[in-house]
Amino acid sequence: MRGWIYLCPMRKWTMEELNRKTVDGFKKADKNKIVVVLDNIRSMHNVGSVFRSADAFLVEAIYLCGFTPQPPHRDIHKTALGATETVQWEYSPSTVEVISRLKGEGYRVYAIEQVEGSISLEKLETDADKIAVVFGNEVEGVSNEVLSICDGCIEIPQMGMKHSLNISVSAGIVLWELVFGCRGKV
Repeated sequence: MRGWIYLCPMRKWTMEELNRKTVDGFKKADKNKIVVVLDNIRSMHNVGSVFRSADAFLVEAIYLCGFTPQPPHRDIHKTALGATETVQWEYSPSTVEVISRLKGEGYRVYAIEQVEGSISLEKLETDADKIAVVFGNEVEGVSNEVLSICDGCIEIPQMGMKHSLNISVSAGIVLWELVFGCRGKV
């Protein structure tokens, strides 16, 4: 029939077929040279979701800064689903200190923020070997103090009325692009 698409019967992959890593296997795996910095995130569910995305994309580490909640907490674990046990993380009261340290270690640091002169995510091309991405507070975004020391800003293009995404959604989009998209343009 014209206009119809016939699909083959589908079967879900088994856990063995998914080839999931163990906690030890994850810790020993080569990581993508990407770190995530969370600047004063208030929601434990967002923090847990970012951990889960960081696990999915083999991110090196997460830095929890300012008043961002830290594991262990049941609300973080609820969305992280064990990723707090696999992804390396560190707490610092100062996002600025973390970014300064990362820059000293050779990371190119990008805030994920809508600012004048930001790079649209799909147009990002980078030759950076190591990248840090900073996600800001759900209401205020990345602080101006932090923005002033970043190497640039990346903006996720949006077409709707709201022009904002939940931080956990933004993290998933950006990490996917860094692992499978723009890094291929290096």
